[in-house]
Amino acid sequence: MLISLISNGQSLTPDEPPIMVPWWSFTKTVLAATALTLVRDGRIGLDDPLPDQPFTLRQLLRHEAGLADYGELAPYHAAVANHESAWSADEMMQRLEGTRLRYSPGTGWGYSNVGYMLIARLIELVTELTIEQAVTQRALTPLGLSNVRFATSRADLAETCPNYDPAWVYHGLLIGPVSQAALFLDRLLAGHLLSAPLLEQMQTVRILGGPIAGRPWVVAGYGLGVMQGEIEGGLTSCGHTGGGPGSVIAVYRCSDGETSACCAVFQQGAEQGVVEAQCVRQLMQALRQAV
Repeated sequence: MLISLISNGQSLTPDEPPIMVPWWSFTKTVLAATALTLVRDGRIGLDDPLPDQPFTLRQLLRHEAGLADYGELAPYHAAVANHESAWSADEMMQRLEGTRLRYSPGTGWGYSNVGYMLIARLIELVTELTIEQAVTQRALTPLGLSNVRFATSRADLAETCPNYDPAWVYHGLLIGPVSQAALFLDRLLAGHLLSAPLLEQMQTVRILGGPIAGRPWVVAGYGLGVMQGEIEGGLTSCGHTGGGPGSVIAVYRCSDGETSACCAVFQQGAEQGVVEAQCVRQLMQALRQAV
C-alpha cells in the first residue's frame, strides 16, 4: 500500500521512491480540471451543446449525457483478462452502439468512460494540442506537478499492472506517484487553478443515494469530474476513486473549518471500499491531529 497525506498544504508522509502508479479514473478529475480552465478562459461554455451533439460539457462531466459505458460489455472484460490489445475507439463504439443515447441528456445519470473520451477529444479540438500537451500546460504545470504523464505502452505499467494495454482506457490513463495525485487534488480544491465560482460548480453534485454497502459514504454524489460524499461527523470528502486490473487508487480531500487534509492511497489486490475506507481514516486522523 502506498499512502500520501497532506494537511493544510504540508506533506505528512516521508519521501519515498517515486513509484509510477496508474491513476485510473482519478484521471477524470484531471481532465475535468483541464476542461474547466477552458471555461475559465472563455474558450467553451459549460452549458453550450458540444459540436454536433445534443449534450453539454456540464452533462458530460457529471455523467448526465445519456451515454453508455464500455464496462457493460462482457467481451471487453474478457479481452482485458486475456491481456489482449485494446480495440480501436471506433471498434469499441461500434460494439457498444456508443452513439445511441440511453436517456435524454440531463434526465438521468450513468457513469460513462465514453463521456470522458469525448471530453478529451473536445480539449484537443479547442486547444489544438494533444491531450497530454493540454493537460500538462493547463493543469499539471500550473499546479506544480512534474512527474506525471500519460501511459502509452504496457511497459509504462510494468511495475504495477504488467501485460495491461493502457489504450483500454479510452480517455487516457495518467501515471505518477501517489504524492503527486494528493498534491494535485489539494492544490486544485484550495483554489490554485480555478476561480471560486468554478470550484463551486465543480463541487455541485447530483446526489446518487445514501449509504453504499462496503463503502465509507453516508451520502454519495457526483460533481464535475469529482466523486463527493458525506462521511462520519457530517464532513464532506471530494475527489475520485479509480480501479483497474489488480489495483485501486482513492484520492480525496476534506476540510473542517480552517483545517484541510488530502490523502491518496494506492493498493494492489484490494476492493475499492477497502482503499476508500483507508483514505477516509487517514483524512480523519489528520483533521483530529491538526485541531
